[in-house]
Amino acid sequence: MNINFNKNEDHNKLLLAELKQKLVKVKLGGGKNNIQKHHSKGKLTARERIEYLFDNNTKSIEIGAFAGEGMYQEHGGCPSAGVVVKIGYVKGKLCIVVANDATVKAGAWFPITGKKNLRAQEIAIENKLPIIYLVDSAGVYLPLQDEIFPDKEHFGRIFRNNAVMSSMGITQISAVMGSCVAGGAYLPIMSDEALIVDKTGSIFLAGSYLVKAAIGESIDNETLGGATTHCEISGVTDYKAKDDKDALDTIKNIVDKIGDFDKAGYNRIEAATPAKDENEIFGILPKARNEQYDMLEIIERLVDDSKFEQYKEGYGKTILTGYARIDGWAVGIVANQRKLVKTKKGEMQFGGVIYNDSADKATRFIANCNQKKIPLIFLQDVTGFMVGSKSEHGGIIKDGAKMVNAVSNSVVPKFTIVIGNSYGAGNYAMCGKAYDPRLIAAWPSAELAVMSGNSAAKVLLQIETASLKKKGEEITPEKEAELFDKIKSRYDNQISPYYAAARIWTDGVINPLDTRTWISMGIEAANHAPIEKQFNLGVIQV
Repeated sequence: MNINFNKNEDHNKLLLAELKQKLVKVKLGGGKNNIQKHHSKGKLTARERIEYLFDNNTKSIEIGAFAGEGMYQEHGGCPSAGVVVKIGYVKGKLCIVVANDATVKAGAWFPITGKKNLRAQEIAIENKLPIIYLVDSAGVYLPLQDEIFPDKEHFGRIFRNNAVMSSMGITQISAVMGSCVAGGAYLPIMSDEALIVDKTGSIFLAGSYLVKAAIGESIDNETLGGATTHCEISGVTDYKAKDDKDALDTIKNIVDKIGDFDKAGYNRIEAATPAKDENEIFGILPKARNEQYDMLEIIERLVDDSKFEQYKEGYGKTILTGYARIDGWAVGIVANQRKLVKTKKGEMQFGGVIYNDSADKATRFIANCNQKKIPLIFLQDVTGFMVGSKSEHGGIIKDGAKMVNAVSNSVVPKFTIVIGNSYGAGNYAMCGKAYDPRLIAAWPSAELAVMSGNSAAKVLLQIETASLKKKGEEITPEKEAELFDKIKSRYDNQISPYYAAARIWTDGVINPLDTRTWISMGIEAANHAPIEKQFNLGVIQV
């Protein structure tokens, strides 16, 4: 046990406590008063609907719980982006559920809401998972309509995805459990089957007030677009439910009869728990992001039986590569080694830095996993690629490009866990969000940025002081220290894992002890989608 074990454990458990407190707050959505108002209408909340829909005593994972965190404060905030997204089991079948949270601005769509919905659809498309929409939304949040309306990654892309998923044979089921207005009305009707709840559900392109203003017709909303209208007159919806639970029971019955899926065929045996205590992760992971530690000790507390078969163990030591199992699934692991290592030539290499040999080793290992059809797990704690004349003359850019090429063209499913640092090009090479991991999650200890807060603050301070001196201001040591602290504080906020999760650069901030569940359910989801193309590195410099 390292001498700082207890200090590390206290620090990391405080971070975990903060995570749990934030999740409690997030799960209140628009607050207790709005939840009570929602219940008074005879409706379940978004989270209650999902809980009722999912099979009892089964695991689930939430995507984007912190989406919108700290954003839109001038508009009252948007907890969880006003929509709850979870992957879980319905009648034993793995599904992804998207539920509008009407306690948040009546379920209105903020820009981040659109991004989160598109992420849910992306997961469904990549993994060919059935997707269930529980609709209860007032439509686009008009004060921010210019940020959600016309672009490729905006609101309208959702309906395009509905059509694409339909052509791919991906099951889509919608239940209208509240408002469903304007352009949003297309989502349930572009699904395979649509339900509507009597008296609380409504679908129309324009509500009664707008109809009156536009064409002078006086009509109430229920007659215009309620359950009876759409189930008995227009034929827009397929099932009329008496209440929320009745609608959710109908969805369960529909899902129960879906046929089996073609499997990708990833290798799985009976699961085993790690032989080493998972809770020791909190003491192994250092308090400071620049401290060294042995990533192998983390891996041994994540994998079945704590067994990790290293590939090229004595070569390229700042990246660990090897085979293991997680919850029975065979996986290939690419992890940044965070301790100072010694090469065969007697040279020392810094932990967390990618050198020429470690990039070469990772590239070869990724190719091997693709050949063997083994899913890849990336454990990030990386400060970037090695710099300096020796690395440049040795072709670090070329070797780094080969690794990025391999990650980009990998056809087996990839999963990324950001444990510590995730800086600059290191983020890219270790399968950051831009490189299509099926799921990407961060531990509370994670930091995502172009460079560390300390380094960035020093660079930004030089720019700031130079600018002030040009204006004739005198920069005293005290003034310089004050500027540094101000710049670092602002930058540190931006490298927080919650800042990244708010913008859906990751799928969430998770308890390290939930990592095995995320990876296992992620591979189970990926097993729904057989690989359809060959691994090909394309043109690379050797």
